[in-house]
Amino acid sequence: QEQLVESGGGLVQPGGSLRLSCAAKMFGANTLGWYRQGPEMRRELVATITSGGITNYADSVKGRFTISRDNAKNAAYLQMNSLKPEDTGVYYCRNRRFVTPTFDYWGQGTQVTVSS
Repeated sequence: QEQLVESGGGLVQPGGSLRLSCAAKMFGANTLGWYRQGPEMRRELVATITSGGITNYADSVKGRFTISRDNAKNAAYLQMNSLKPEDTGVYYCRNRRFVTPTFDYWGQGTQVTVSS
């Protein structure tokens, strides 16, 4: 019964910024993450944040992207700065919990296109 809804994608020029949002229902001891699927058609990890605020980033986005969460709003965010064409892809929000009751939910994805 989880419904993850992403928003904030769009078309942006190289060097620009976008902020993605993810609205979730299942919070509590959960890890939120952003993943993307580029032209290679392989979904890769972009960033994760635990319930305790511990973050992890793909090397390709370190220093440019920031993942955050707002538990009061049941939301996750991905601030993307200094965007590059290789950042283009469909970005998916993922909500996971590793303790009982475990779950693993994916959003529907939002398109991010970085192009001149």
